[in-house]
Amino acid sequence: MTAGRLAALVVLAVAAVGVALVLQRRRPDPPSAPSYRAPAQLDRNDFTPPAGSWAVVLFGSTTCDTCPTAWAVIQQVLNDRSGGPVESQRVDVQSDADLHRRYRIDGVPTTVLADPDGVVTHTFFGPMEPASLADALAEAGV
Repeated sequence: MTAGRLAALVVLAVAAVGVALVLQRRRPDPPSAPSYRAPAQLDRNDFTPPAGSWAVVLFGSTTCDTCPTAWAVIQQVLNDRSGGPVESQRVDVQSDADLHRRYRIDGVPTTVLADPDGVVTHTFFGPMEPASLADALAEAGV
């Protein structure tokens, strides 16, 4: 191999590395993890019972693997506690798609704790531990 050919190969290799680096920098960032939204306020007339007590609402789906577990945790915590009135309701997207759209629920299970006026004080995305919900209720003074 002649010195001229070797020099040409070196120049081509350096140019290829330079082009690769430029293209690497131009590649868009990968998508970030989804950020789920939580409602800040519930219209208590959308839920049973409407107003007058605290509410734990589970937005779920009949096809969700973790939704039954989340619902069981809610029922367990509410049955094991002594305190003010707290009602619970499960809202599955298959039977209540309008409520899921209205409150912009884009991930299930999403569980919210709302005061008698409908102000959401705590939100849980995904499965939750019983202690987390019990702590939220205690923090709310319920």
